[in-house]
Amino acid sequence: MKALLIPVKNLSHAKQRLAPWLSQSDRTTLAEAMLEDFCGVVARTRGMDRIFLVSNYELAIARAEANGWEVIRESQQESESASVDAASKFCAGQGVTSLARVPIDLPLVTPDDIRSIFEAAQPAPSTVIAPSRSGTGTNALLRTPPTLFPSHFGPNSFSKHIAEAKQCSSACVILRNERIELDIDDWEDLQVLAARADLPPAISRWIVRMGIGRAVRAAHASAAAKSASPVGAAGEK
Repeated sequence: MKALLIPVKNLSHAKQRLAPWLSQSDRTTLAEAMLEDFCGVVARTRGMDRIFLVSNYELAIARAEANGWEVIRESQQESESASVDAASKFCAGQGVTSLARVPIDLPLVTPDDIRSIFEAAQPAPSTVIAPSRSGTGTNALLRTPPTLFPSHFGPNSFSKHIAEAKQCSSACVILRNERIELDIDDWEDLQVLAARADLPPAISRWIVRMGIGRAVRAAHASAAAKSASPVGAAGEK
């Protein structure tokens, strides 16, 4: 049985690495916009037997229930790894044999991208890991069975998950996908996102409201003008 696990922390404290540029209110609305778009993508995704959300954030729980997904309600949140591992154990007890953890902060992900994670799975024991844009993080993780090894989400999680997979003699597929690779953690990620033409609706509205797209386009135009000018060219020699 194949299932998707969506972990959602308390978005009232979301995206702390963006604190130098955005207020907490703006960071929360950003996270909620990503939640809205992600739920829309999952609702259009086929090929999964069950969908679970693990959270204590009421907006996320309400969206999951509205879609008919199963909710694992948390009384407290220690860390994403702890939440995912507790939920993975629960899912295994429900008969899930292959579980993909995919977070909400992948704004470009599509139904085909989510399907590709399951399609890459090998017979048990097996692992599918989709790294972050930097190559050091883990943006999607599928384990067959769900409790194959413990989670290590956070700094350098990609190498830690690879090591865990090797230690338990798991087949390991590294899935490279530019849309899955773009998560939103810092200001550079937001700039990369704002420059895209294929933005999902809720994120697009947030970026327009914040004026980030205009700022990014102005910066790109300025850089292009400098590189094209004779003074800029001479300075590069």
